[in-house]
Amino acid sequence: MSPNKENYLKTIFELEHDHQKISNKNIAEMLNISAPSVTEMLAALTKEGLVTHTPYNEISLTKAGLAQARELVRKHRIWEVFLANKLHYAMADVHAASDILEHATDDKLADRLNDFLGHPKRCPHGGIIPGNSEEENDSDVTLATLVPGDAATLQRVIDNHDFLSYFEDLQLHLNERLTSVKKEPFSGPFIVRTDDRETVAISENAAGFMFVTDVVKGTAEEQDKQ
Repeated sequence: MSPNKENYLKTIFELEHDHQKISNKNIAEMLNISAPSVTEMLAALTKEGLVTHTPYNEISLTKAGLAQARELVRKHRIWEVFLANKLHYAMADVHAASDILEHATDDKLADRLNDFLGHPKRCPHGGIIPGNSEEENDSDVTLATLVPGDAATLQRVIDNHDFLSYFEDLQLHLNERLTSVKKEPFSGPFIVRTDDRETVAISENAAGFMFVTDVVKGTAEEQDKQ
């Protein structure tokens, strides 16, 4: 299978674990490509029995597609841990390098690398590494779903280079506790507060690429301030 097709399977896998309806637009945004290119590739993957794509634009992996995607994501995220923890790559740069390495990694190499790293449960972006954790599905929700007064822990972020460069500029960190302050009108940014900093403005699109867990709902009075 070509690296391009493998990247599609990984992207659909990640979007399925984000508990959202998958569309051509979602995939195009993740891969930074045009919507027509996505349509063409989905047709090819459907023909190969790896993806189902209904007329209502509902996209999902078949059993065979899920098995291949799961193994690709496992290798990819193990390489990300190695590059970040052992070679000190920046968070925004591990994805591209891991993309290259995973395609040339056989099962034996992946297993030995996994043993060397001590079977890490999550990649540097917070994504679960299949096979290394009792959890196989992420139970978190997007930051964009929080309302004023809600507090939550930043669990993971989408593995997209442009977004990760933006995320680094925010100077936020995984496992950091965030409190929703307000959502500005007319597609404006989400305003959050950290435990030890002033407020941070996060673009509406970026808030949909950030996932939180351990949500504690705010009071009705706090929500009314919005």
